[in-house]
Amino acid sequence: MENPTTIQEIVQRLDKLTPMQQKQILNSVLSFLGEPIRGTPGKELLKFVGLFPPEDLEEIKSAIEEDCGQVDKSEW
Repeated sequence: MENPTTIQEIVQRLDKLTPMQQKQILNSVLSFLGEPIRGTPGKELLKFVGLFPPEDLEEIKSAIEEDCGQVDKSEW
């Protein structure tokens, strides 16, 4: 069984983190436990519709397709 002191210390320190940092910690814990990480519901993303001009989105898409599928083994 875990040491209650360690758990209490973790909880106390979590209050000092930003909400985004807390979410990252939660995702790490879920990953350690092999549980699925919950994403952002689509309804929350609707506020971003139309925020970027279509040309910018096409440029971003192209950059992702070109660069994200490549692995630089020397970086590992």
